[in-house]
Amino acid sequence: MASNRALLYSLLLISLFLSFTEAREFLVGGKTNAWIIPASDSESLNKWAEGSRFQIGDSLVWNYDPSKDSVLQVSEKDYESCSTSSPIAIYKDGSSKVKLDRSGPFYFISGVEGHCEKGQKLATVVLSVRRRFSDVSPAPSPVESEGPAVAPTSDGMRLRGGLVVLGVVGMLVLF
Repeated sequence: MASNRALLYSLLLISLFLSFTEAREFLVGGKTNAWIIPASDSESLNKWAEGSRFQIGDSLVWNYDPSKDSVLQVSEKDYESCSTSSPIAIYKDGSSKVKLDRSGPFYFISGVEGHCEKGQKLATVVLSVRRRFSDVSPAPSPVESEGPAVAPTSDGMRLRGGLVVLGVVGMLVLF
């Protein structure tokens, strides 16, 4: 019985770890056929992208009618000017998938003349790889000063560790 619990806890920890490191696919706009001219600024795909956290290895997926549109990956300059003359990549199969293979910004515009100028474009930012605990430089030595001590700020590693511990404690309570 005890070995079954140990196995269960091990599997739980592994699944929690994988959920933090697993590459994900994002349907652009969060729905099928979202690759259209937005009706308003509030419906812009950039508003959708601002609410998402993209990481290296994730993919963006567009679903659209290939007889009516395409997706161009472009430079920042071409994104700003809506230039379709020198794309980095062209996607026109109606179910386009782009792997986000580096950190930094990615820019996409519609391949149909005039659509980008009407707001059919997307800029995303891929987060850089999180540092491992061993990569973090040591904290500076404390300096004596007058006044109250300032509490340390939280970082992603502490939050992730806290979530793992919370998940394990939750499972222990269930069993």
